[in-house]
Amino acid sequence: METRFNIIRLLADGQFHSGEELAEAVGISRAGIWKHLKHIRDRMDISLFAVKGRGYKLAEPIEFLDQDSICTGLNPDTRTLLARVEIHDQIDSTNSYLMQIPAQESTSGHVCIAEQQTSGRGRRGRDWVSPFGSNIYLSINWRYGLGLADLSGLSLAAGIAVARSLESLGIEEVGLKWPNDLLWRGRKLAGLLLEVSGEHSGPSRVVIGLGMNTRLSDLQGADIDQPWVDLSSLPGGEDISRNQLVSVLLDTLFHTLSRFESQGLACEIDEWSRFDLYHGKEVALQMGDNRIDGIHRGIDASGALLLEHQGVTRPYHGGEVSLRPVV
Repeated sequence: METRFNIIRLLADGQFHSGEELAEAVGISRAGIWKHLKHIRDRMDISLFAVKGRGYKLAEPIEFLDQDSICTGLNPDTRTLLARVEIHDQIDSTNSYLMQIPAQESTSGHVCIAEQQTSGRGRRGRDWVSPFGSNIYLSINWRYGLGLADLSGLSLAAGIAVARSLESLGIEEVGLKWPNDLLWRGRKLAGLLLEVSGEHSGPSRVVIGLGMNTRLSDLQGADIDQPWVDLSSLPGGEDISRNQLVSVLLDTLFHTLSRFESQGLACEIDEWSRFDLYHGKEVALQMGDNRIDGIHRGIDASGALLLEHQGVTRPYHGGEVSLRPVV
């Protein structure tokens, strides 16, 4: 496995490299190189070209995630709160990795990032398409003195933080779909998955997982079950460095997670309204086999969606509730 990732690193510049050069660099035969390249193409969904007399090259260069680059780009407050950054070439799920650490051994500010997930998860048990070196798969472990019920609005606060991050990088028209999806012109760009544990009255622990499409081919995105978009396709998104993006995301998320302890979601409601794509529009809430149509009237301080139905406005919480626009 390590040999395979070393080959990808050698090809990451997007230039041609001969089989002889690759074989010498990683210490295997040219036949071995060919077998690894076939696996990279067929099993890892990485497009590459083989041209006789020139060698092999990736269809697109890959900017590998780099701990030094990410940490150098952080502001001082984030560095103070940061406990550890781990970058994995491949992992089952960044969220699962952090959740498997026993609560008493987990550290607030522990970050796990991966080049690829083999079992990435989205909300409501959906698979998260996770090709190698294409996107952002990032999770943060955070500890609170708060009880579990007090964390109910945290996923919305985290969504606002991600939207702010993209806005600060010059990406326009990104909005939020309750409770924690980020869309661009109706197509999914990113999503959040929060997993919590702890005592009813505190302390508690949360792992915040973020998946963001940064560069995704049509072939790689073929298994996504809804309209999607990637950052490189958006105006201003083509040249954003993945390492710079992670630094900005960590700065904004760490600030939001830290402030949530004392202020909760109440201070973010106006920001949610600014990014909310469906405020004042007709939507449908799907709860198992039940569907309720109404007008989306925003959120309350607990993060519940406020739905006006037959003249009465009631709060609805996340979990198994899914929101869809009525068209």
